Amino acid sequence: MMRNKKKTVSDWFGFFAPRFLALTLILGLLVRIVLIFHPLTVVDWGWKDWLAIFGLGFINDVSFTAIALVPAFLFYTFLTDDKYRKPVGWILWAILLLATGYIFLFNDITDEYGGPLPRIVKGVMLFFLICFSVKLFVPKIRKGWRTVCIFLVMMVYAACAITIALSEVVFWSEFGVRFNFIAVDYLVYTNEVIGNIVESYPIVPMVLGMLLISGGIVWLMVRGHDVRTSGVGSWPRWGLSLVALAACAFLGGLWLHWGYRNLQRENLYATELQENGCWDFLEAFMSNELEYKQFYSLLPEDEATALQRGFCHQDEDGVRRITSETGVSRKNIVLITVESLSADFLTRYGSVDGITPNLDTLMERSLVFDNMFATGNRTVRGLEAVTLCIPPSSGESLVKRPDCSGFFSTGDVLRNQGYTTAFIYGGDSYFDNMGAFFSGCGYEIVDKKDYDKDAILFSNIWGTSDEDSYREAMKRFDDADGPFFAHIMTISNHRPYTYPDGRIPGNPMTRKAAVQYTDYAIGQFLAEASGHPWFSETVFVILADHCASSAGKTSLPLDCYHIPALIYSPGFIEPRVVEKTCSQIDLMPTLFSLLGFSYDSRFYGQDILSDDFRERAFMATYQDLGYYADGILTVLSPVRRIQQFSVSRSDGWEFSEEPMDVLDETVLKEAQAYYQTANLSF
Repeated sequence: MMRNKKKTVSDWFGFFAPRFLALTLILGLLVRIVLIFHPLTVVDWGWKDWLAIFGLGFINDVSFTAIALVPAFLFYTFLTDDKYRKPVGWILWAILLLATGYIFLFNDITDEYGGPLPRIVKGVMLFFLICFSVKLFVPKIRKGWRTVCIFLVMMVYAACAITIALSEVVFWSEFGVRFNFIAVDYLVYTNEVIGNIVESYPIVPMVLGMLLISGGIVWLMVRGHDVRTSGVGSWPRWGLSLVALAACAFLGGLWLHWGYRNLQRENLYATELQENGCWDFLEAFMSNELEYKQFYSLLPEDEATALQRGFCHQDEDGVRRITSETGVSRKNIVLITVESLSADFLTRYGSVDGITPNLDTLMERSLVFDNMFATGNRTVRGLEAVTLCIPPSSGESLVKRPDCSGFFSTGDVLRNQGYTTAFIYGGDSYFDNMGAFFSGCGYEIVDKKDYDKDAILFSNIWGTSDEDSYREAMKRFDDADGPFFAHIMTISNHRPYTYPDGRIPGNPMTRKAAVQYTDYAIGQFLAEASGHPWFSETVFVILADHCASSAGKTSLPLDCYHIPALIYSPGFIEPRVVEKTCSQIDLMPTLFSLLGFSYDSRFYGQDILSDDFRERAFMATYQDLGYYADGILTVLSPVRRIQQFSVSRSDGWEFSEEPMDVLDETVLKEAQAYYQTANLSF
């Protein structure tokens, strides 16, 4: 008896797409069934909810699958051998060679983010170069190579679908929802998450099992078919596939975007079950929010509000009417937030490298806050803190959220006092949504595109050097009519740690050298500024936006949030050291008090120098919210988890944190009141 001949597949995408859709629909159905019977799920809904869970769930899965198939279609278009023909093949090879050489020899945008990303990109580019080179110069292997790639792509798609399905069940078991901003946070802290997975699960058997299952699924897909000659079909069919896929992906994305905002059920679990976990992840990534009410421990609303208003000395409308007993002094204000300047870079806080001589000298002539802590580990957290003077939000900073305008800010106070307000940044202000945030708060935006291009000394992927920003700022100060406030955000102390030649000795492109250049630029700026008429009428505020590192034994290691902060104004601000524990959110209210401003405040930040100042500090990751007071660090985390640590400090400015078995209810309620009201109000 003759064996059945396999069917030849010439149109791979037309073959694969419906089979992958069937796989995702089956997995989506199974996941919903498993989650419905999960112990965390509260099933108290009616027949309309059941219909929505499986009916809308089916539509959501189809919609997202259409989007997910776009990369497969792009792969499909490259199956043809036309790209290897002369001269196209040689041109593509030269482009790949140059691009690979560039990322290995020079800093590209991935280097700015650090972590494993640059190594991954280098590896991928080298892999593509080698693959293309072999297929270009050895034509005989192209058919076999294409077959292997086809199977690998199908295995990757199958493995991703299964992994996501299993991950959703695990995530639901911990949080009772589909993927949200916590899942996004896990991608931010890749090393910690991977380490936790390796320590918590038998990772090798799991990976082998996943590969085996994925291989079995691919075998079932191709059984009875020969895909070895698969390539791009005829142009009419190729074009039809492109139009159909583009339409499906667009309509699917439109449906998901609309449906996720307008088809909510009364029962949270029903809403979560009708959704698609992958789209939830993308929604969380775009919205940057983590629903506070859903995930954090709460006080009764009235109690939280009463406590917070008492701490902030606010009336029933949430306003504190600050009246100065001294005359107002409308000095110009220059606020410099320095990129990634940890306190331990400075000699005062234990450094023996001597890389900050200008800041070390400046601290002897300034009002210095020895125990100031950053609110987060990203630039946007620092900008949020000094501009809005509120505790950090759960999820992403308010700066990066879509609706980031109209907040009560330091800019409002200053403009009411007759100041002009500007944000000066040597990069592109669209990055991290800074331009939208500050313009929404009434600031003039001055970024790289506004600089005098002929005068720029140095520029890298992030933007111009600190010297360029200071020089641009001084030009504007010289032309100012009336009191001005300028918030300058520095860049140079950021990977790739490059700066103008001939400024400092030592090895360039290192963190230590970048700190040294940052210090040099500040020294040069103040020295040159001292020769301008406005200098004697100006107050300079210098602090870090955050520390250089946030890694430690705990999620919120205090060492990694300790930052330098000072106020410098010769003849106006008396040099001294303040040892009170305080936060970035307190710095501007303290300055306003020194200037004698009277205003209606909605700030959570307080005057550090006042007799009734409550020593405390706020700090956060994307999901852990910390409150440090009375030697206790309270950490509020999702799924209403609460931890407290007893904190001790050595003489060398090093902090140790020991878990507490019994919670301090007084400090806990303070933390809850601050974070609950801030997150729900904003």
